[in-house]
Amino acid sequence: MPELRDPAPGAAAAAAPYDALLLLSFGGPEGPDDVVPFLENVTRGRGIPKERLKEVGRHYFLFGGVSPINEQNRALLDALRKDFAQHSLDLPVYWGNRNWAPYLTDTLREMTADGRRRIAVLATSAYASYSGCRQYRENLAEALATLAAEGVDVPRVDKLRHYFNHPGFVRPMIDGVLASLAELPEDVRAGARLAFTTHSIPEAAADTSGPVAEHGDGGAYVREHLDVARVIADAVRAETGVERPWQLVYQSRSGAPHIPWLEPDICDHLEAVHREGAPAVVMVPIGFVSDHMEVLYDLDTEATAKAAELGLPVARSATVGADPRFAAAVRDLVLERAATERGLPAERCALGALGPSHDLCAVGCCPAARGAVKPAAAGADSPYA
Repeated sequence: MPELRDPAPGAAAAAAPYDALLLLSFGGPEGPDDVVPFLENVTRGRGIPKERLKEVGRHYFLFGGVSPINEQNRALLDALRKDFAQHSLDLPVYWGNRNWAPYLTDTLREMTADGRRRIAVLATSAYASYSGCRQYRENLAEALATLAAEGVDVPRVDKLRHYFNHPGFVRPMIDGVLASLAELPEDVRAGARLAFTTHSIPEAAADTSGPVAEHGDGGAYVREHLDVARVIADAVRAETGVERPWQLVYQSRSGAPHIPWLEPDICDHLEAVHREGAPAVVMVPIGFVSDHMEVLYDLDTEATAKAAELGLPVARSATVGADPRFAAAVRDLVLERAATERGLPAERCALGALGPSHDLCAVGCCPAARGAVKPAAAGADSPYA
């Protein structure tokens, strides 16, 4: 497996034209009083009553009303700053969220006041989809429009490419699977199956994910996940000498029952493989960057309870989180994009069959499933070129 490369001498200038990196994430409540306001932000415009939001927020209340995502983003910020400093990359790192403090607009306002004019953006979503890519680009455009209305000379923002198949994202997950297999009882370890999990989305959203030319059943969303799952399964086989059955499954469905979403659900999958006689399962959350609420509840709580009910041994492998290899991958992505923007050739690290993703989202890439088309920054159709 290819190793991450160190920047060339003079790395302090290697990030040009970029003068800052923005970590762009979802956000989450940090106490019980935050839960309903946070969910109001998430569901803005849908007219969901407050009492219903309290019911939806029960997962958060089980954990004291605190989502782990903000603390995990702080850890990632620390890892990025440490990695950049160790490699003489003088690039300040900021953090802004879609749905909770620190809010994206406030962070961009701060960055502009600090004189940042060309900003690379890392979203905490590795795959193509509306909610994982274009919606973040819409958030950027909305924030920039707010600043422009305030009379601010807005900076240019460039979203870094999807990193689902970058070695620095994939290798930690391979190691996580190997560690989880070692946690299983020895008598079931050899026969353990792998269940690669990601967030379910409506089938219509999956089918239109990625560039228009690639749209089709499941779109880029399903294709990218399958490719990563195959890479991890092959690496685990090479490490252990055991060929294991595996499947891509889904979790965290939140839509209306009459709308088709990607299946099978992880709990349904556990029931199915138990009926087939599987001795154990390792759940591998490849669709998530960190152990946030959907991982802690849907896998560690709900799916683990289902497995216990079935008498099926399970383990859940770690997400990438603030792994130093992921921080190094982000540095790699910044330097790669910076070189491209300067018109220089850049080696683009990627594993699997799909190769490196595109830098610039095309017109019609990952459209919204409903409602009017909104402006989106950092793409071919950006109003802020």
